[in-house]
Amino acid sequence: MRRVSFLARDEGLAFDFLAQWRVALSVDQDGMTGGVSAVDPYSVYAPGGKGLVTWASTEWGDEYCWLIDAQRPGEYSILARAEDGDWCRCDMSTSEFLYRVLADADFQPFGIAQYDLGTTFKPGSGDDS
Repeated sequence: MRRVSFLARDEGLAFDFLAQWRVALSVDQDGMTGGVSAVDPYSVYAPGGKGLVTWASTEWGDEYCWLIDAQRPGEYSILARAEDGDWCRCDMSTSEFLYRVLADADFQPFGIAQYDLGTTFKPGSGDDS
């Protein structure tokens, strides 16, 4: 099964949007990494700056991010990359990007419709109580 996993508010660290962003930012700003960013040639978004925030990934290594620039509020280009690939800029809404990933077999290298697995949705395990 091919799966797109979204980060959101979640009890577990694995899919918690804010927890994952904070960890990525901490690692990105850690001088021990020799200035190499996990999202090279970009950096992880820090408040007031410009950088990437990951919002989804796939089990086979694709990453889906927003490029956020504090100087351009309201503009959130999507940057995506397949495992070990280059970043692809997709100037479209998040909903259009997601639709194309799920339903457009020609949306390569990101489309999963080519596998004809059907599309299902399973909510996260978070509990609001």
